[in-house]
Amino acid sequence: MPTEPIREYADSDGRYGVVQTQYARFDGIQLESGFYLGPLTVAYETYGTLSPNKDNAVLVVHALSGDAHAAGKDKDGRIGWWDAMIGPGKGIDTDRYFVICSNCLGGCKGSTGPRSINPATGKPYGRSFPLITMSDMVNVQRMLMDHLGIDCLLTVVGGSMGGMQALDWAVRYPSRVRSSVVIAATARLSPQGIAFNWVGRNAIYSDPIRACGDPDKTALREKDGRGLAVARMIGHITYLSEDTMEVKFGRKRKLTDMEGFRYSLGENGTEDGEFEVESYLEHQGSAFVRRFDEDSYIIITKAIDYFDLEGQYGSLTNAFKDITAKILVISFSSDWLYPSSMSHAIVKAMQANKKEVAFIELDLPYGHDSFLVNAGIPSMTRIMKGFLNGVR
Repeated sequence: MPTEPIREYADSDGRYGVVQTQYARFDGIQLESGFYLGPLTVAYETYGTLSPNKDNAVLVVHALSGDAHAAGKDKDGRIGWWDAMIGPGKGIDTDRYFVICSNCLGGCKGSTGPRSINPATGKPYGRSFPLITMSDMVNVQRMLMDHLGIDCLLTVVGGSMGGMQALDWAVRYPSRVRSSVVIAATARLSPQGIAFNWVGRNAIYSDPIRACGDPDKTALREKDGRGLAVARMIGHITYLSEDTMEVKFGRKRKLTDMEGFRYSLGENGTEDGEFEVESYLEHQGSAFVRRFDEDSYIIITKAIDYFDLEGQYGSLTNAFKDITAKILVISFSSDWLYPSSMSHAIVKAMQANKKEVAFIELDLPYGHDSFLVNAGIPSMTRIMKGFLNGVR
């Protein structure tokens, strides 16, 4: 494919236009746990045009709370979560590549998950939804590629949880992926990461609404869904960096008309946020409850906890021995959730196997979420375009 000068787009502008979510349906899938899950629905969107040889397909894999709507605008005008990176002339150029993004297995945005109807009961799975793994998610994506008639992907690219899947694709299906871009990810979740996920899930388990039984999701949203909100607050703290929080919030207070501090709690022994950082987290938690499902959060964070290529294959070197894809690993200097040392471990194991691997650490101040922050997109655009130009 011809190359073109790099143009920098740092904004989510929805230039791709309106995109309609599509749905692929399958009989089912045998999960790694042995549980057969079916029937199975996969929600996905596509951008660009598949070449006659079907050799320009790029699979974009979302992070924990993402969905299939990665670029353009949906019917309600909502702009995709990586719109600054995907579109005409952008880092993943839809004038050149056919881009696919699907909602992960276990999600709550159209793919089969806890909100889906269990055919055995005629009711939503809810808490009875089976536990899944990253590999289960990847296997469902492979089924979608079969459905689309794509035998080999030009690249699989993802950040955070999506980066884990991009790595698993290269390990699990070496003949079906020519390259993988692994961003802000790890080959095994650390004890610290497991601990944060555990605390978040326990916030959900402790919610009084949940204690009353499998909750009605409409009632949950009407009554605030405090457990899920707190879980999101905990998670969101890990996605930011100390520098970002200092610059964005500092010790600024929301109640500027008050002298001094309150020195007391509210009537119910709780408090409203006095500091702007508290107000920000409250907003993030409340917004998350309106758009996400608590059981999906539990299922997906458990899948992240289970991800351990080193344990699964005995060592990372052994895990990577059959990889044929060209690999790009990207980390961020301010990411303390999945620090650069985790990326170094992936790269060293690749190098031990004499695999084609490149590593870039970007000095961005936005923490783990740097790949989603528009201010970091120009750097990501240059890297992505350069890498994709070199994939044959």
